Amino acid sequence: MKRFISHEELARDSRFKRAAARGRLLESLPDEVEGVVALMEQVAPTLRKRVEGTELEKVYDELGPGYPFLTQFGSLHPEDPNVDVQLRVRLHGIFVGELQALEGAGRTLWDFPEAPWEFRMNMARQCWDESRHCQVFEKLLDHVGVDVGDYPETTTLFEAACADDPTLRVAGVNRCLEGLACDAFRAMIDYAKEADDPVMEQAIDFVLADELTHVRFGSNWVKQFTRSDPDKFREAKEFQRDVERRFSIGSGRSGRDDAAIGIAREERLEAGFTEEELRELAEIADQGPSRDTLVEAAKVLRARHLARERGEPVEPMTWRPEEAAAG
Repeated sequence: MKRFISHEELARDSRFKRAAARGRLLESLPDEVEGVVALMEQVAPTLRKRVEGTELEKVYDELGPGYPFLTQFGSLHPEDPNVDVQLRVRLHGIFVGELQALEGAGRTLWDFPEAPWEFRMNMARQCWDESRHCQVFEKLLDHVGVDVGDYPETTTLFEAACADDPTLRVAGVNRCLEGLACDAFRAMIDYAKEADDPVMEQAIDFVLADELTHVRFGSNWVKQFTRSDPDKFREAKEFQRDVERRFSIGSGRSGRDDAAIGIAREERLEAGFTEEELRELAEIADQGPSRDTLVEAAKVLRARHLARERGEPVEPMTWRPEEAAAG
């Protein structure tokens, strides 16, 4: 079997729609409504094509290119008018994420046959856990009326599992992405309690217990692999920071009060993060536009999108960051 495959080589059956890998535009969104609107309208054709043939197509038709700010990055509350689509998109995204986490752990086990036996056993244990997580979230999809493949899949998560060094693999996947899973699952459990959904609450709580173990694997093996190599340690930390930046966008996950997903401090400390690391994570996660900016931009984008659909003239939105800074 081939070692070191790229994210383009992940196999899927006909149920899945593979969207292009997410670019870096969202990471540079300004905290200015006009800037967000201008940038999102630039990529509107790409976004529309990405959702074509999925349940998100009709969401885009209703909300326009600002739909991610009310779905993927929305804050889950039972009284929110968009809660149904938010919940379905998030659960489908988690299911796909667990599938790619299984593939990533399996690839790490296979790609590094000379790694320590204990490391390979940890990766094998993680494969077993991730396979159960896929089953759990597939059942939760059925619980909320979603079929596998209803929403598009990107391979952004698996890309972090393609590094050619086992230290970077566990820094990016176990310490960063499994840590992000702790944040996301804590938020989902809080939503399930608020929505009085004990099935979802208990199922995700069971999965969260495994995620703590996976983060510990990362914490332990980064230390083991870099014990006598400070340069490798710095490289692993910078790789982890880069992955964190890619997944801390648009107030999707941050330490701010308006975040859709907060930082699960207790879980991360239990899994081997230090207070200094949590402060650094908060600094990374708190960059970018506020939720209020994104929600207001989504409203403007929807109004302009619907006006175009009615055939009304809509002036192109221009935004010059230097003028905004001066103002």
